[in-house]
Amino acid sequence: MPERDVPRHVGIIMDGNGRWANARGLPRTAGHAQGEPALFDVIHGALDLGIEWLTAYTFSTENWNRSPEEVEFLMHFNIDLLRRRRDELNDLDVRVVFIGERHDPRVPEQLRIEMATAEELTRDNTTMNVVFAFNYGGRAEIVHAARRLARAAAAGKIDPESIDVEAFAARLYLPEMPDPELIVRTSGEMRISNFLLWEAAYAEFVFTPVLWPDFDRTELARCVDEYRRRERRFGGAIDAVAGSGDGTSS
Repeated sequence: MPERDVPRHVGIIMDGNGRWANARGLPRTAGHAQGEPALFDVIHGALDLGIEWLTAYTFSTENWNRSPEEVEFLMHFNIDLLRRRRDELNDLDVRVVFIGERHDPRVPEQLRIEMATAEELTRDNTTMNVVFAFNYGGRAEIVHAARRLARAAAAGKIDPESIDVEAFAARLYLPEMPDPELIVRTSGEMRISNFLLWEAAYAEFVFTPVLWPDFDRTELARCVDEYRRRERRFGGAIDAVAGSGDGTSS
């Protein structure tokens, strides 16, 4: 089977920080801290591979259910990370974008400021787009798009009968973002966990047992190699191969 080119867009569900820390007798927050160098090694690896879009699931709408101490750590950790790392991302010609409900009153104002600052600093960069899915949920994004369509229809700006897939997709958080061809989940869990539900319709999934703090550019390359070996059919069928029995295909 011929290998494919690298995916244009890779999504990553970064899972296993807490288990990594627990296995070492450390607090869960230590796992989150160790996840930072893993993320930036993966960003460098994605640049080396020529990936154009990388979306990292950094904080889900369900993560608010974690302990107040862990949530508070994550909020302040993200503030600090953006302050320390935005210049590095800018120097790499990486554009930073955030998707999710950043205006949720639970999100600290200072974090919203740091998000906007990073986006503004890097907005003209073109080598790669790094999308941070923060306070993000796939269902919330779909509701967001449906609400925008409903408002447009109520205002007479769009005929409800004309609403199609393209009209809906144009009202997602980041309409310019291409659908991911590959989604990677670390830690051995095999579920999507409300990540890019609309956009993942035809994504290939790779589930790796590696916990996120141990994930690196080498593991990313391995996942991309697995993706390249797959036959992507988009609902079609593989042409029959000569000498393959009765010639039927699945």
